[in-house]
Amino acid sequence: MVSIAEKATRLQELHAAPELLLVVNVWDAITAKVVAETPGTQALATPSHGIAAARGYPDGEVIPRDEMIAEVALIVRVAGDLPVTADLEAGYGDPGGTVARAIEAGAVGCNLEDQMKPLDESVKAVEAAVAAAQSAGIDFVLNARTDAFLRAGDRDPEEVLAEAITRGRAYLDAGASNFFVPGKLDEAQVAKLVEALGERKVNLIGVPGSIPLATAQKLGVSRVSYGPFSQNVALTALAKLAEDVYAGGGLPADMRKLN
Repeated sequence: MVSIAEKATRLQELHAAPELLLVVNVWDAITAKVVAETPGTQALATPSHGIAAARGYPDGEVIPRDEMIAEVALIVRVAGDLPVTADLEAGYGDPGGTVARAIEAGAVGCNLEDQMKPLDESVKAVEAAVAAAQSAGIDFVLNARTDAFLRAGDRDPEEVLAEAITRGRAYLDAGASNFFVPGKLDEAQVAKLVEALGERKVNLIGVPGSIPLATAQKLGVSRVSYGPFSQNVALTALAKLAEDVYAGGGLPADMRKLN
């Protein structure tokens, strides 16, 4: 049985490796089992939006922290020896305490979003999360996220990029392992982020129309994850099944028995 410290070290190694780390997000025990058993899987990640939706809550820290951590614990159990990183939103008002709870549940990494709060406040949140991980004695992977591009609105793209770089430097200096920049970024934007923050430090999300994985690899990106989109792929298949059944059809010929 691999220890939590060994899982944390392994997750750090995967982020630092020259090969792009690909993580398909899972939101409950059965999705964790399916992805964990898929050849090529090296780590699992949870999406806060996906877990909240599966439990009947909207996104945005509406789900009680206890419920989120309980789901993370189930995913960790199913993951076995695979490292699990959890999306902890902005820390539920207590970044350090929430990271400590996630580690107790077996997670060895997390996303922590800034919600575009003032920079000093966001840095303090990162510092609290780092301190909690250090107290636990593991090489925790803190993936500090900025919402700069998600909340850009009609701001000048260069201004948004500059702010993202400023926040990325501040979070990395505060002890974050990596910097997560969700949004539909183009190749030039990603290249500038990597140039400013370092290779294997920038993490992206796969969205419709995002840069190809081969390009992300070439540019020096550390990780690509899929957030709530993996859940939407599954829900699309379910909706299509319902539509086909109501139209007189049935199960798709390529269905696999996975549970």
